[in-house]
Amino acid sequence: MASPCMTGRVPHGTLLSWFRIGALVLLAANLSAEEPKESIRRSVETCAVPDLALLNQDGKKVRLKQLVEFGDPVVVNFFYTSCTTICPVLSTGFANLQLKIGDNPRKLRLVSITIDPGKDTPQVMKDYAQRFRAKANWDFLTGSRAEVERAMHGFNTFIPNTSSMVPINLIYLRKEKKWLRIFGVMSSSEFLEECRKAGIEPSAGR
Repeated sequence: MASPCMTGRVPHGTLLSWFRIGALVLLAANLSAEEPKESIRRSVETCAVPDLALLNQDGKKVRLKQLVEFGDPVVVNFFYTSCTTICPVLSTGFANLQLKIGDNPRKLRLVSITIDPGKDTPQVMKDYAQRFRAKANWDFLTGSRAEVERAMHGFNTFIPNTSSMVPINLIYLRKEKKWLRIFGVMSSSEFLEECRKAGIEPSAGR
C-alpha cells in the first residue's frame, strides 16, 4: 500500500487539522485587533492627606496638607526622576497645564511626589523640574521612605517600587472637599480636557 507521501495526497484528517489551526490563528488575530485599549478610570474619593513636612526641589520644608488643601485648583501626581515611560507623560501634562493656566499659585498648584526618595534628592528633582520648565507653583516633593508611603496612603494610593509605577492624577474638588482620581495614560490634550471638566479653566489664570 502506497504511503501518503508517495502518492502526493494529504490525508483527510491532516487537512482538517491544518484547517482548524488556521481558523484558530485567524480568530486570535481578530480578537487581538478588536481588544479595546485600557480605558481611563475615574473615581471621586475622600482622602485623608497627612500633615507631613516634606522637602521640595529647593530643599525647603513644606507641609503637604497645607500645600494641597488650602488654595485654589490643586493637581497631584506621583513620579520618579529616572522613569522613562509613564512619568515623562505625566510631567508633560503638568507642564502643558501650567503653560495654559500660568504660574500663579492662587490659580493653580501642581504637586509631584516621588516614589523613589532614596535617589530623588532635592537637587535631582530640581534638575528634573528644569527639564519640564517647572515654575514656582509646581512642587516636587521627597522625604524618607516612611514619609512618602504615608503620603501615598493619604491619597488612597500605594506604589511599592519603581517597577510598579502606575499613571495617577488627582484633582482636588474644593467645593466637595473630595478628590477626582484619574487612572490611565492620557495625552496632554486629554489631560487638559479632564482638568477643564473638573473646573480648571485656562481663562482662570489670565
